Amino acid sequence: MRITIGGTAGSGKSTVAKLLAKQLGYKHYSMGDFQREIAEERGISLLELGKLEEKDRSFDEEVDQRQIDLGRKEDDFVIDARLGFHFIPNSIKIFLDADFEERAKRILSDKIRKEHNVNMENTKKNMKTRKVSEQKRYKEYYNIDPYDKKHYDLVVDTTEISPEKAAEKILEFVKKKNSKL
Repeated sequence: MRITIGGTAGSGKSTVAKLLAKQLGYKHYSMGDFQREIAEERGISLLELGKLEEKDRSFDEEVDQRQIDLGRKEDDFVIDARLGFHFIPNSIKIFLDADFEERAKRILSDKIRKEHNVNMENTKKNMKTRKVSEQKRYKEYYNIDPYDKKHYDLVVDTTEISPEKAAEKILEFVKKKNSKL
């Protein structure tokens, strides 16, 4: 079984995907990690990578092909990827969302642990810029909006719940879809 987890920045995609994979005994993959690796290799931020991706499709194609290959060659995994629903169509498709302010707090908290010189104002600005950049690119390249909830089998609002509770909700849903679990 393949489970794709998409959603908004700061909604808990990676954390919930890791928890769910562990509970199911599945492998976990993260396209966000892969993009961060590409950005680090080039000595740029994720935001700067997004701007490059708008001009040079090869970055997206590299990430896209990894997802396509994964969906074709492997089974029993959880992947957090904004376009996982699109590139791995034979998956259970989950969307995580949370209130904008809550997501900004989560992202800022994570950045403070990793970086210096970050603040709420810049975090919110970067979140909005990144979302617009991604929506524009994905619309142009694939004619899809990854934030349109019609693409998903289950939508979970993580604003008021822990990652553990979100993973539990998804697990209940997955078990209903697959009686073998």
